[in-house]
Amino acid sequence: MSKLAFLLALALAPSVVRAQWTPQSSGTTAEFRGLVAVSPSVVWASGTRGRVARTTDGGKTWRVDTIPGATKLDLRGIAALGTSGATRAWAMSAGLADSGQAQIYHTADGTHWTKQFETMQKGVFLDAIAFWDEKHGIAMSDPVDGKLFILTTDDGGATWSHVPTESAPPVLPGEAAFAASGTCLTVQGRSNVWIGTGGSARARVFRSTDRGRTWRVADTPVHAGGSASGIFSVAFRDARHGVVVGGDYTKPKEPSDNVALTDDGGESWRLASGALPKGYMSGVAYLPGTSGRSLVAVGLGGTARSSDGGQSWAMVDSVAYNSVAFATRDDGWAAGPGGRIARWTPSTAQAAKP
Repeated sequence: MSKLAFLLALALAPSVVRAQWTPQSSGTTAEFRGLVAVSPSVVWASGTRGRVARTTDGGKTWRVDTIPGATKLDLRGIAALGTSGATRAWAMSAGLADSGQAQIYHTADGTHWTKQFETMQKGVFLDAIAFWDEKHGIAMSDPVDGKLFILTTDDGGATWSHVPTESAPPVLPGEAAFAASGTCLTVQGRSNVWIGTGGSARARVFRSTDRGRTWRVADTPVHAGGSASGIFSVAFRDARHGVVVGGDYTKPKEPSDNVALTDDGGESWRLASGALPKGYMSGVAYLPGTSGRSLVAVGLGGTARSSDGGQSWAMVDSVAYNSVAFATRDDGWAAGPGGRIARWTPSTAQAAKP
């Protein structure tokens, strides 16, 4: 092959498969699962031992705090957004409510935290929390007594209310959500919300267009059938186009049908048509500014990237991460075991305009 032909082939080749993360020093060994990227400068992460990490300079420095009274809690969900996102956030702990592990905390200044919600109701196990805006938010638990368990707030979390779900579709035997990355639940627009499930014979997505007051459900082709398998993360780029990822967390590198897509708001789902990520994926995110073409998924087996809207995937890293979040096309973070936090390193192809 001539030099010119080689350079032309290189230019036309698909995205380069290589490590895409630059490690940052978080200052803790806590395992992170909660992660939100508010802007290229502001990122929050949360995890075990009541730890919350925050950067306001794009990860050059991280401040780690322990929420008072939460040292025995695993903060698997964190939310922050908008112009107040540098100082205002909500952290949610996952665990058995009757053991005192179902709690929601809030900070208004980035440093001092107050408890906004706690329940001791048997069966409650909080999985995720998200906000449409600074007043309206939603949190969810594993099902209780065969029904969805949903909490909502209309006052920034000052009060949380249990939403009646008697008319919602019943859950399947063993069906639940996975608090692996805080993204088994996602919100979009002013009132849309989706929940991905597993642990039963089928992996499904519950959807609501009225902030959780009414629900519908759809089956997906994501691998299910065991207590450790199903959907682990949900992401939507608009009201119609979304993606779910998952697998079996006890088999982190075993191939499976682990990506499904929708273009009708979650009414129906289809398996991605190309090469799939090689293993269990616990988090997925769209890269803003790419018209939905670029996505990144992470899991214990590494990082996968798609450049065609989620249809086909290539592994670009083998380091274990739990969560992934992007503020812009070039500003993304992943978080995982041992206090691991890393920033996305765009390749030349990614840095080019779409």
